[in-house]
Amino acid sequence: MDDTIKLSVINMTKLYGNGDGVKNIDLDVHTGELVTLLGPSGCGKTTILRTIGGFIDLTDGDITIDGKSIITLPPEKRPTSMVFQSYNLWPHMTVHDNLEFGLKLRKIPKETREQKISYGLNLVKMNGFEKKYPNQMSGGQQQRIAIARSLILEPEVLLLDEPFSALDAKIRMEMREELRKIQTDLNITVIFVTHDQEEAMMLSDRIVVMSKGHIEQMGSPREIYDHPATRFVAGFIGEMNFLDDGSGKQVAVRPEHISVTKGTDKGILHGTVRTVMMLGHYLEMTLDTEKGLVKVYINSDQADQFQKGDQVALNFDHTYSYNKE
Repeated sequence: MDDTIKLSVINMTKLYGNGDGVKNIDLDVHTGELVTLLGPSGCGKTTILRTIGGFIDLTDGDITIDGKSIITLPPEKRPTSMVFQSYNLWPHMTVHDNLEFGLKLRKIPKETREQKISYGLNLVKMNGFEKKYPNQMSGGQQQRIAIARSLILEPEVLLLDEPFSALDAKIRMEMREELRKIQTDLNITVIFVTHDQEEAMMLSDRIVVMSKGHIEQMGSPREIYDHPATRFVAGFIGEMNFLDDGSGKQVAVRPEHISVTKGTDKGILHGTVRTVMMLGHYLEMTLDTEKGLVKVYINSDQADQFQKGDQVALNFDHTYSYNKE
């Protein structure tokens, strides 16, 4: 990643007939940066992505790549390429022909096409699949081909619309790791859309958290997690307990920022253990307190210390404060 701005979304607005859409979106993406648009369904993240790709016309504003406006160009003329959730491979074409299709449209010579196809298959570790059809491959394999098809077009900006959401957990994790390696090795500029916060935290240089058509916060995964700017971000990224402080505000505290001791001495909050669940190297406890249900994470070596029904005292290492929504 370098300091040059590859993509700019400038005061972009896209409104649908029912009033939904996005308003006044400003976003600069640097060369070689992977930026994730993260938020719940209907927040506008896919609208932004498809507008960049040319599949949706914007209502107002501009989109530039390398300083040049692209909003009058059709999708096939834009220096972008898009990978969809549903793979979008031609079912009647072999892997080879699927990869070659876009290259033919760009009138790339036959010899160069073959070189690019071989290169693309090597990138996604799918050599030897040239003659297979999509229905002869798993979902993960099809998505690898879809990614290769986009990469060999050498787009200035690669657009990914929830590309791994249809895959099972293990394959999804492998695909994330491989995408990140390819992206950093080739220094590709990527806009990635997901509703999965874990995926966003794992992949991104920066995350754009969205809600109801506007941007709530932009920052690195660490900034978003450690310094959530709004109550929405605090509740959407990671686990968070919200406790009324009696003044119209809410104290927010992450489960890992709560220390628990047996008994009712020296605690700012007291409670009773309701559940204890083992989650690998740590335990999750839920506690009934005078402020409501509280979730706490503790080290697994403390597993034998707490049982259902124990009286406990809680202290907070770090808190946030927000107005009640």
